Amino acid sequence: MISFVLEVEDLADTRFAVSPLRETVVSLRVLQDPGLSALHLPWRRSVLGRLGVLDTGLLMSLVAARRTLPDFLTPRPTSFAPAFEEELAVVRRTSPRTVRRDLLATHVPDPLPEALRDATAAADAAVIALRDALCELLRQYWEIAIEPMWAQIRLLLEADMTYRARQLAVGGPRLLFADMHPNLRWQDGVLHIEKMISRYRVAASGRGLLLLPSVFAHKPAPPVSPEEPPALSYPSRGVATLWTPAPTPDAAALVALLGAPRARLLALLDEPLPTVEIARRFRVTPSAVSQHLRVLHATGLLTRARDGRQVLYRRSPLGDQLAGQHHPHPLASP
Repeated sequence: MISFVLEVEDLADTRFAVSPLRETVVSLRVLQDPGLSALHLPWRRSVLGRLGVLDTGLLMSLVAARRTLPDFLTPRPTSFAPAFEEELAVVRRTSPRTVRRDLLATHVPDPLPEALRDATAAADAAVIALRDALCELLRQYWEIAIEPMWAQIRLLLEADMTYRARQLAVGGPRLLFADMHPNLRWQDGVLHIEKMISRYRVAASGRGLLLLPSVFAHKPAPPVSPEEPPALSYPSRGVATLWTPAPTPDAAALVALLGAPRARLLALLDEPLPTVEIARRFRVTPSAVSQHLRVLHATGLLTRARDGRQVLYRRSPLGDQLAGQHHPHPLASP
């Protein structure tokens, strides 16, 4: 069991963050072991088909037999939602001593995988080369596996944080942790994380507590090392909805919602067109088209941009969804 002792000041400094790098690293568990979550099987199948020439041996060596991960690859976010490259820059500055320590701690009591063994046993230059190779590999993996779905993932994580913040406001830390996960227990100012392989008890001592909802976490995950500030990654709510394909729009319902002229106009604008050209195609006056364009633009269904003396209109991503003209889904087969 791992326990965080939280004083009043630590509770006051409890905050949430979204970490694209952490999601990228934690997703490796699911990639390695599909049995962790059947919900992620559509994502996993899609990613396995697109990894190509990536060094998957080195990538998978980061996940220990007990499913722990190196702490240095998931640095504590310093802002609410840092960019992936911003977090990766922190990892690139990790000292060789910390890289070596975290890799060994991650795999203990097992020996290091062959892909990591030689570099960690060599001089610091070899450890630095390994660190930089891991950073580049994770960047490539992020672009393939996580970035295409990051907008949807982030919305889901922020929805979870909104719910948790309300729980904290209504019932304090007891209610906050009550339904976060069965392995969490709040008692007398101490947050207990049960069924952990590592065992330590650490006082926050004014460092607060960082909470990180995660799409790919299957259970609460504090840092492997007690030297790290208190932080907790935990499974987010609503993950079952993430990989579900959007329902196919009903054309009749779209007409009922927008009216026939605006529905036809929305269907037409999959390419940028000026008002006069739209009016020509519909055989109506430009002024008749303009009023419909203004309404569709005001509701976010169209975008517009000036090209010389003309204004060009085109469906927005929201308009694409409503019209059923989706861009290729990130989980579609290549």
